[in-house]
Amino acid sequence: MLALRRYLACVLTLSLLACGLPAVALALEKYGRPLPSMDDPNDTDRGSEESLFAGYLLTGAFAKNPSFAARPDNSGLVGLRHMIHLETDLYKQYLTFYTDQNFFSDRTNGWIELSEWDSTYAFTGVVDHFSWRLQYERDAPLDRRGIKQAYADGMITAKLQSAQDMAWWRKLFPNQSLTMYAGAGWLFHNSNYFARPDNTGRALFRYVAHADLDLYKNKVVLYGDVNFFTDRDGSNQAQPTEMDWIVGLALRWRDMELAVYHEQDQPLDKPGLTQKYLAVQMRFSFDVSKEDLGLSRMKSVTGSH
Repeated sequence: MLALRRYLACVLTLSLLACGLPAVALALEKYGRPLPSMDDPNDTDRGSEESLFAGYLLTGAFAKNPSFAARPDNSGLVGLRHMIHLETDLYKQYLTFYTDQNFFSDRTNGWIELSEWDSTYAFTGVVDHFSWRLQYERDAPLDRRGIKQAYADGMITAKLQSAQDMAWWRKLFPNQSLTMYAGAGWLFHNSNYFARPDNTGRALFRYVAHADLDLYKNKVVLYGDVNFFTDRDGSNQAQPTEMDWIVGLALRWRDMELAVYHEQDQPLDKPGLTQKYLAVQMRFSFDVSKEDLGLSRMKSVTGSH
């Protein structure tokens, strides 16, 4: 476990320094999306509950967007983003199914009309400090014909939380929880999913690093995400060819979240297109656990006598 902690710390530090972010910043939800988890990091019992259905609704505006494209063929500029995430626990935390449906609009075409639809379907699970994922994603234009990108991948990540794993952190920062993970994935099927922002190459491996820093009672959260891709057509298939990073600040009230974040996707092995934007988004989360449903049924039965 000590070796695992050192490995994670090294990966996170190097990754965050590589994109110019402070090393204390930056995790992700269990299914591996670049958003901070809405769960309380100090609630150790929450992970053992089974969700009948859970997820969130999200809408956002790309307030500043000089280069982030609105379609897989890199045409247009994103104006709005709408997303729904749904998940259900099939067997405790060991097996979960989820889907993400992402929609984007083109600010150069009136902002409202949708221009791209990204759909994701996956199975994931958590075993102790490790998570696994099998995922299929398809990105397609909506308002015209054009390039479609699709892939299937597998990923394994290792996770650390200050509440359970870092006594030194709790001693130094008793009121600031830190959650982080790092791992790697393999795009074992790739139908046109590119290895760089300029749509060159085909992605093969993915390396990830994440962290959430709870600044105040899970109501103010600093978060980020770093993704590296490699090119299966390159001379060195393990060498990263693209780095995508996100850093954001989330403010929460009950099940609502307002976030401001910046993303930048850039090539690493050659000069080329860099895509970046600054966005503001609202998220509403929901979670109905099987335990909650059982208690409701029990109260209904006992109340009827």
